Amino acid sequence: MKVYVAGPMTGLPEFNYPAFYAAAEQLAAVGIEPINPARESGREGCSTWLDYMRASLLDIAECDGIATLPGWGDSRGAALEVHIARSLDLPVRPVEAWLEVAS
Repeated sequence: MKVYVAGPMTGLPEFNYPAFYAAAEQLAAVGIEPINPARESGREGCSTWLDYMRASLLDIAECDGIATLPGWGDSRGAALEVHIARSLDLPVRPVEAWLEVAS
């Protein structure tokens, strides 16, 4: 199972990367393949917010669900990712709920 990690980045210290990496580690530890957008920060051809969102939306289309980080609803990008996932009928749950489902 492949799950995309969605959460706030813009305006946060270190772009909130520590939270993204911690969530990805937790998901991987229970057998879920995490798709971590923080890991894709140097993605070729991406230099603007829009570039990264386009790439993220393509990633989401290949996932089985979305794992949300705290504060995702206050993030324009994460809210868009969740909206797209729900429109695709993908399950959207907090990271902790994915960990429980996998256990």
